[in-house]
Amino acid sequence: MILILLCPCAHAQGFLLFLAGRKVKKKMSKNLEIKKAAVAEIVEKFKSAQSMVVCSFNGLNVEKVTELRKLCREKNVQYCVLKNRLVLRAMQELGITGLENLMEGPNAFVFGTGDVTDAPKVINQFIEKNKLQSLEIKGGLMGEEVLDAKGVKAIAALPGREELLATLHGDEKTGARIIASALQAPIRQIAENAGVDGSVVYEKIRSSKKVGFGYNAYTEEYC
Repeated sequence: MILILLCPCAHAQGFLLFLAGRKVKKKMSKNLEIKKAAVAEIVEKFKSAQSMVVCSFNGLNVEKVTELRKLCREKNVQYCVLKNRLVLRAMQELGITGLENLMEGPNAFVFGTGDVTDAPKVINQFIEKNKLQSLEIKGGLMGEEVLDAKGVKAIAALPGREELLATLHGDEKTGARIIASALQAPIRQIAENAGVDGSVVYEKIRSSKKVGFGYNAYTEEYC
């Protein structure tokens, strides 16, 4: 009699465990799909970006975050707070290496889809203007080239395409001198990041007697 009474209870418990297991599996499957979708979205951000900056934001208050997001929207730059492990998966899918050591702590990612200088400029100028210590550039990408913090700041110091065009349309000779001055330090830094002696690259540009040496903004060609 006791066994007969216990059996239905045992069956009921087994059935409940079965239902609970199905519910857990369903939830895990749904979470996996959500993560896959998030990684796919990050992959697309990387694909469409001309440049990307990784920043740590420890202690950045809500007011400053709101201000930065507004500025990024105005400059057509995307400011995103993403999970490091999802970004790592996206980079693995794209074969991007060299940024793994930056994927620690709370990070924000700034994607520039227009001019290559947009993302570095926006974030660097915002930090300098507000004298922030709670927001710090850690590194980034320019195309497929991995940059350290100094490299990102060097790109930020370069004139953007619109600045170059505006300057050159005004006065070619004066524009060339201004641009050459602006490029001196960044050229050294970018060349050194690429494994080339920066002084050699700069000297080649400095010693050239041609005003148009380098990038021709009108024809969009290097000369």
